Amino acid sequence: MRKAMIAIGTALLVSGSAMAQAPATPAPPARSAPSDERAATIKSVSVVDLDALPAATQEQVAQQSKAQPAGQLQQIQATIENEPKLKSALATKGFTSRDVVMASLDDDGELTIVAKRAT
Repeated sequence: MRKAMIAIGTALLVSGSAMAQAPATPAPPARSAPSDERAATIKSVSVVDLDALPAATQEQVAQQSKAQPAGQLQQIQATIENEPKLKSALATKGFTSRDVVMASLDDDGELTIVAKRAT
């Protein structure tokens, strides 16, 4: 999953418009494997409400979110904020980029964004 989180950060940076802001930490070295090129293309976006997930799944998301490298969540949130398609997908479900707790991109280009409503 950590590999997927790094891939999502890279994919979000590669997709759509260029980022106006450089990441605070150096990006991981680019990989040349064909599967990484496929992962960099977002084909569809799903937004999932964390509160709608089963308790066990919520716990898994919480653990994976805590295991993210420092600043990665903020990088993902900033990328979403600067990408109209992703920002719109969140808004459709009533979320903003600040509500995002985790994102994952699979090998088929399916981006899943997990968000939690601010209380």
